[in-house]
Amino acid sequence: MKRNRHVPDVHHLYEASVQGVETDLDFAVRIFRNKRKRKPITLREDFCGTASLACEWARRSPKNYACGVDIDQPTLDWGLQHNVPYIGNRSGEIELVCADVLSAKTPSVDLLLALNFSYCIFKTRAQLREYFEVARRNLTETGLFVLDLYGGTEAIEAKLEPRDIAAFTAKDGTEVPAFEYTWDQHLFNVIDHHVLNYIHFDIPNIGKIEKAFTYDWRLWTLPEIQELLLEAGFRTVEVYLHDWDEDGDSDEIYRRRKNYENALGWVAYIVGIN
Repeated sequence: MKRNRHVPDVHHLYEASVQGVETDLDFAVRIFRNKRKRKPITLREDFCGTASLACEWARRSPKNYACGVDIDQPTLDWGLQHNVPYIGNRSGEIELVCADVLSAKTPSVDLLLALNFSYCIFKTRAQLREYFEVARRNLTETGLFVLDLYGGTEAIEAKLEPRDIAAFTAKDGTEVPAFEYTWDQHLFNVIDHHVLNYIHFDIPNIGKIEKAFTYDWRLWTLPEIQELLLEAGFRTVEVYLHDWDEDGDSDEIYRRRKNYENALGWVAYIVGIN
């Protein structure tokens, strides 16, 4: 890793590269309103990290309540310093809890989101089913549980996937220069679907940050996720996948699917319905 005093904070780089909190929330709200015929008010973000999504939820309405749960206090502290103070004067309530998602004590919510594939840290069916059971208990009677999952023929290959990120100004006023983000699928074990992935950053004229983030996961499949959600007590489970634009990229419009042709890569939302 090369560094100097001008290297941007990795959390700013991560949020710009990986997260799409407005898209995630728009999807969750759309499905909730379709199912329940009302607006959701309360939300819990599991594995929240810097709580960018929870902050966006609180920012959207003074009536909203958001709770972020993460086991890493320094990352939560970063969110408290760089995200929470900038959600606006007319924001709702937000609470950040440093705890294991399996044992965190929080109010029941309309929406519980576990995104960016973080739940893949649970590597056995028993562990993942337990987490899904806990998630269901933390929902209201009409609550929805929203996860995402990646897959496709290239998802099981060792590969580097670089992408350029334009310069931007962060919520806290930090000027972040243009940089290259690389998703590194470093290892895939066909026997147990163990994957080891990294995120690298390269900031031109400043330096590289190798292995800024490491993900030691099991890459689950859509059938497994659906089966375990049902075993955990969810009444029904729905899968939403995108179509493709003329350039062969995701059109970012997620529709419920019962059949879907495999592709080089895709991202799905899975919704557990109480």
